[in-house]
Amino acid sequence: MTYAVVKMRGTVKTKPDARRTLELLNLSRTNHCVLVEDNVHYNGMLQKVKDYVAWGTIDRETLSVLLELRGALGGRSRLTDAHVKERTDFDDIHSLATAVASGKAMLQDVPDLKPVLRLHPPRKGHRGIKKPFPEGVLGFHGNEINELLLKMR
Repeated sequence: MTYAVVKMRGTVKTKPDARRTLELLNLSRTNHCVLVEDNVHYNGMLQKVKDYVAWGTIDRETLSVLLELRGALGGRSRLTDAHVKERTDFDDIHSLATAVASGKAMLQDVPDLKPVLRLHPPRKGHRGIKKPFPEGVLGFHGNEINELLLKMR
């Protein structure tokens, strides 16, 4: 299982350990997204920065859309089916997204792919960045993170 983690708040006046944890997650700017495994180590890191990020279980359709629209290679070029077929064992972006969402592969398996997906601010806004999930957008979303990610595609 794979989590999508999106940084929703800035880090001005934050505790140094939370700032360091965001650096370790490669979340340097708001609206940036990374994919992490569901394990004990990442769960501890996510609990430490729960007031700054939104995370949840990503499905393969949402991941496929994000990789097509926001997957970036070195040199400011987009991720394409041709690049995936040429450089990996997968035929296209959809099969790569299926393998990554199920935990059988990682985005690091694709050469030259940047580990961070730079997303758009949410279309029609979000519920607020000061409260946890049911009232706001911070914290664990479960499967409902896919709705937020599609708003930010």
